Amino acid sequence: MYKFTISGHKNITSKHRNTIEFTKDDFVTKKGDCILGISAGFDIKKLKEITKKNKKIKIILTIDNLKDEINAYSNPDFNDENELVIRKSDFNSKRTLAVKSDKAAVDIDREIVEKLKNQGQKAIVIIK
Repeated sequence: MYKFTISGHKNITSKHRNTIEFTKDDFVTKKGDCILGISAGFDIKKLKEITKKNKKIKIILTIDNLKDEINAYSNPDFNDENELVIRKSDFNSKRTLAVKSDKAAVDIDREIVEKLKNQGQKAIVIIK
């Protein structure tokens, strides 16, 4: 199990139908409709270990007393220092942490999304 924090931003919309993204950038525009969190504190080395050791992964997003889970298949070729993408499709790139996800940004609990629209709101992402 590995966990890291993300921060909310006023421009988070979480409307994308195919992907979810966490970025280390400190801002998001309205066009970034797959982005669920900014200032992501993930360690690429730890994520690479997880993707190489585990075929299936579960991504758990928690904020206050709310929780949502995403199930997917890991991409052992994940290798991006700044962005982490989870896809419903089987498209792989170095930014892709996981494919064949059972959720995209649009599927995330709307209460969680509303909280993530608050600048500086913290959430925890757990990967196991």
